Amino acid sequence: MLLQIFDAFKSRLHDFNSKVNQVALETMHKMIPLLKDSLSPVINMLIPAVVDNNLNSKNPGIYAAATNVIQALCQHIDNSLLLQPFCTKAQFLNGKAKQDLTEKLA
Repeated sequence: MLLQIFDAFKSRLHDFNSKVNQVALETMHKMIPLLKDSLSPVINMLIPAVVDNNLNSKNPGIYAAATNVIQALCQHIDNSLLLQPFCTKAQFLNGKAKQDLTEKLA
């Protein structure tokens, strides 16, 4: 069930409408403390959806919301679950997104 919900939710994290995208990121930020490690089955889908485009966004609201989601993931989810997806994404990112994710890895 969780996989189906986040599969549908993931497309909102990539929405072309910046307001929809930002609200989806803000909602994700609120959900993480509630769901915590139960997000483990969707973490490999969730991290790319949050990081791709959003961490390099020129829209300050989207960028801030994406960094808040990354911070919440680091605070509420077992770091061993985040290590591999963060490393994988950091390899292929550029710009500010690469710097932000590398700092989280460190």
